[in-house]
Amino acid sequence: MKTSWRSASLVATAAGVMVFATACGSNNATTPSSAAQNVGATAPAGIGSITNPSASASTGAGNGYGADGNQASSSPAAVAPAGKLTVASNPDLGNVLTDGSGLTLYRFDADTANPPKSNCNGDCATAWPPVPADDAAAGAGIDKALLGEVTRADGTKQLTVGGWPVYRYAKDVNAGDVNGQGVGGKWFALAPTGKKATLASLPGLSVRKDAKLGDIIVDKNGMTVYRFIKDKAWPKVVSNCTGACLVKWPAVAEVASSDTKGVVKKGLMGFTRPDNGQKQQTVNCWPIYTFSGDAKAGDTNGQGVGGTWYAVSPEGKLVGAPSN
Repeated sequence: MKTSWRSASLVATAAGVMVFATACGSNNATTPSSAAQNVGATAPAGIGSITNPSASASTGAGNGYGADGNQASSSPAAVAPAGKLTVASNPDLGNVLTDGSGLTLYRFDADTANPPKSNCNGDCATAWPPVPADDAAAGAGIDKALLGEVTRADGTKQLTVGGWPVYRYAKDVNAGDVNGQGVGGKWFALAPTGKKATLASLPGLSVRKDAKLGDIIVDKNGMTVYRFIKDKAWPKVVSNCTGACLVKWPAVAEVASSDTKGVVKKGLMGFTRPDNGQKQQTVNCWPIYTFSGDAKAGDTNGQGVGGTWYAVSPEGKLVGAPSN
């Protein structure tokens, strides 16, 4: 493997029913929920990794590298190959890069990306096993041009993404664990671009996998998006959530089509609300909202409320709604 460095939104108009019909269609059936992997756990507080393997491990918990003392050794243990890299959705971090087994991948602030250089060796590399470069492949949503390799101090080839050396964390046991996030203020889960994973990098609208609901749409803050059964999409977009309803179910503001990922483009447009003049976003011509009862990214407390509010699939359909 070789090292690599490297439209505007559709707006609803008053052009008439025929033009709107072309954009919005009438296929708005509900869709059942589907199973999906639940990825994510909030990271515990921890201590930083020390790049000098001979440094004292007496300060802080464990061996000074963010792992238990009995994991320390003078050289890193054998690690599994990277396999096909994938993108997992984490409710706290957004899109996170994982290996072929679903384990979270990390980067280290003490490393450099241009040129790529790993400064985690010895005991550090035991707590944070370097990911081998030899069989790494880019899965869906990952630019293979960002994958590269760097030669470590021991002569082995380590995977890089966007120039950053890539690691696993010894305390991550199950797919989706993110126990290494923020350890010592120097270790961070990787985004598919090689940057630090953060919800701030989410598009205006994107798709995440929920353990119970399957693929659902979230906004730029990772908050679940909902539809109201009493709204209308045909022959004209109508929101029947007004007044106090809008306080509880805030309308999602218009989003540029180019600022979406994984959401079907048909009927993806904004419309002007007649009650307050706000530009509200639609998916498949249905108005969309967030829920004031969702405290954090990944919450789905609005699902099924009153038998009228449901999460939204990438196609704009109701998720988990009972059949009519």
